[in-house]
Amino acid sequence: MITGEIKREHINKSLAKLDEIYGVTKETFYHHQPWQLLAAIMLSAQSTDKQVEEALPQLFDRFPDAKDMAEASLDEIEDAIRSIGLYKNKAKNLKRCCEQIINEFGGEVPGNIEGLLCLAGVGRKTATLYLSDAYGIPGVTVDTHVFRISKRLGWAIGKNPVQVELELQEVLPEEHWNRINFQLIYHGRTVCTARKAKCGECVLEVWCEKKMD
Repeated sequence: MITGEIKREHINKSLAKLDEIYGVTKETFYHHQPWQLLAAIMLSAQSTDKQVEEALPQLFDRFPDAKDMAEASLDEIEDAIRSIGLYKNKAKNLKRCCEQIINEFGGEVPGNIEGLLCLAGVGRKTATLYLSDAYGIPGVTVDTHVFRISKRLGWAIGKNPVQVELELQEVLPEEHWNRINFQLIYHGRTVCTARKAKCGECVLEVWCEKKMD
């Protein structure tokens, strides 16, 4: 039986190994203004970082301010992000989000999760990641990789991302909250993949409580 003390030791060793392999910091998306960072994170959903980074310079040259985006037509926005997955829906959300920033928040992106969640296209994952990248505010961002791997490792048992987020906040030291997302994304893309975990190649395998078939 794994006791709480042994579980803590396993988590700490796993975190140290993740730090060693994937580092403790990541570069944020290309941006000059807070609304641009928020827009970039919104665009990254179900798209690769490479796709987003390649589209951002042209997008922000075309729409330098949130007001420009708010006043643009959907066709114009769609044309600027056509290379990104789900571009039609994302264009609609970007326009509405910028309208809200201008009309409801005085041109400023909300600096708290409650305000961010009022914006079109901004869910809890996007809001938490934005606060982390923009201000360094501690928060666990639970995407599909974090959800999958944290449960495989035995760090969480929640049935939805919010439950897993709260569980991870309990078991992970706060200084690891902001970086666990990108570390597990990298790990999930290369080793602990959705279709079949490559346990034989995994540096965390020795501390993993839930071995895959």
